[in-house]
Amino acid sequence: MQQLFDQAREAQRGGNLAEAARLYRQILASMPVPEIMVNYGNVLGQLGNRAEALTQFDQAVKLKPGLFEAVFNRANMLLEIGRAPEALADFERAVAIRRDIPAVWNNRGTALRRLRRLEEALASYEQAAALAPTHVNALTNRAMALFELRRLDLALKAADTALAAQGDFAEALYVKANTLRDLARPDESLAAYEQVLKLQPAHPHALNGAAQVARILCDFPRAGALAPQVLENAPGGRALIQPFVLMGYSDDAALLRRCAENYVHRMAPAHPSLWDGKRYSHDRIRVAYLSADFHQHPTAQLLAELFERHDHARFEITAIAFGPDDGSALRARLKKAFDHFEDVRGKSDLEVAQMLRAREIDIAVDLNGHTLDARPAIFSHHPCPVQVNYLVYPGTTGARFMDVVLADRIVLPVDQQPFFSEKIVHLPDCYQANDATRAVPPAPTRAEAGLPESGFVFCCFNNSWKITQPVFDIWMRLLEQVDGSLLWLLDGPHAGNLRAHAKARGIDPDRLVFAARLPPDQHLARHQLAGLFLDTLPYNAHTTCSDALWAGLPVVTCYGKSFTGRVAASLLKAVDLMELVTLSPQKYEELALDLATNPALLKATRDKLARNRTTTPLFDSERFRKGIEAAYEAMLA
Repeated sequence: MQQLFDQAREAQRGGNLAEAARLYRQILASMPVPEIMVNYGNVLGQLGNRAEALTQFDQAVKLKPGLFEAVFNRANMLLEIGRAPEALADFERAVAIRRDIPAVWNNRGTALRRLRRLEEALASYEQAAALAPTHVNALTNRAMALFELRRLDLALKAADTALAAQGDFAEALYVKANTLRDLARPDESLAAYEQVLKLQPAHPHALNGAAQVARILCDFPRAGALAPQVLENAPGGRALIQPFVLMGYSDDAALLRRCAENYVHRMAPAHPSLWDGKRYSHDRIRVAYLSADFHQHPTAQLLAELFERHDHARFEITAIAFGPDDGSALRARLKKAFDHFEDVRGKSDLEVAQMLRAREIDIAVDLNGHTLDARPAIFSHHPCPVQVNYLVYPGTTGARFMDVVLADRIVLPVDQQPFFSEKIVHLPDCYQANDATRAVPPAPTRAEAGLPESGFVFCCFNNSWKITQPVFDIWMRLLEQVDGSLLWLLDGPHAGNLRAHAKARGIDPDRLVFAARLPPDQHLARHQLAGLFLDTLPYNAHTTCSDALWAGLPVVTCYGKSFTGRVAASLLKAVDLMELVTLSPQKYEELALDLATNPALLKATRDKLARNRTTTPLFDSERFRKGIEAAYEAMLA
């Protein structure tokens, strides 16, 4: 028997896994030895037969509960197949048997991370690093936990510590790149992503990161060079492309759907449904809004008044918050608006889903989709009868566990249904909620806003990643044709690149004025100094368009090919200013030039906006509340 065992081990070491498995089976047929079961389980795992591997580990643990290798390998297999709670229980048992093994503490930390128990995960990684100060995986995971806890300065130091242990460790460099991006150091971030790709060309996430940061920086040549790879990998490839990143590169609705389906399949695959298919019968319809953005954030600004106006006699409204508590006045306002406000940052996706099921929530509304800090895996357990994709993510989730996307007839005409996995439900006017309680303070002086005393002001307060080269070229031609005019943009690390692009097009870089970030009320106020807001493509102004219109600033847009490029048109229709919606980049440029050089036309447009602002559907929050509540009732009919 020893000879068979030696042959099996030799086959295993030599990579002849099928032969090793055969020999282990032969041994186990006559000798059910737990240690051999562990070896056989390891071979089965390498062969991809994880279910049978787990059976072998189960049997080994049953026969010899204190066998460390059996407990530890069982935990690792449970973690690999997504059963983190059970894996954690086994890691705890493994730690009790052997407290001196760094890998146990490291993998225990990963189980805790997947359960969203980040503080405990961090402590576990630190214990692993204390036992093995050069354990690069533990050091990298420590950096990752700090990143997810949003302790970005510490995360950067931790990533550097991991790289000091192994300078060419791609995963540590990737964590560093992500951290630099979120520390608003995109130049360094892009360099780090590119270094990851040199070290590991098949890295699954670095291409996506590089593509995202190139857009943030308005590095048109780099973004252009990356675009073919992004488009190639989007529907499925060695690199995973986030749908939200793709939206900065493409308005191909079919490609956007394939990208979303690929992304959700890999990041949040569907689980067995927690909801048993039976409808509830409550006195009030129970609606839960789930978001990472229930703090000082554009999403919260748009929705605050809706939450306050909900008919609480007919609807029981719950907030499921998994983002930071910033202690802001808006956070406090939101807490008051809901019947229930639950902070679930420390709960796993499954635990949150179980909470929704236990509370018998009728309709769960996802306010993140595939945007920053989203948690689609909560919905992947299908805890509620109706699960809705709404507002923040302007596209399909690609998830079969999402039932409805709330939209309107402008952003998603019925002919767009083939590009959405969810059923399109139209709200009667514009799909976007707005808060009409916001005050617009008096405008600052031009000097206070950093503007010259004279000159027509074109403005665009969209995030920099929405500014594409074709749109920027139009803007530069407008500056060339309108003497003394200025382009007013938000400041950031992209400013230097845009000034260089302007200079290359023969425009004085000083004609680009960059505005510092301000509190929301002051930001609204300064809109009044601009003459015209210029929209972007393929991704429009969304909240920024609402801000401009609420402040009385006309917006010129071009109707795009997908949801992302049709939002401004929807907002303008709802404020009865469809004359500001063009159907081609050429017409967009012509209209912007006409308004900038025809004071009478611009004044008439501004006057109409001033009249319509309070009389049309866009900012009629009570009308919007009735429309969305009617949609909720219809979903359950």
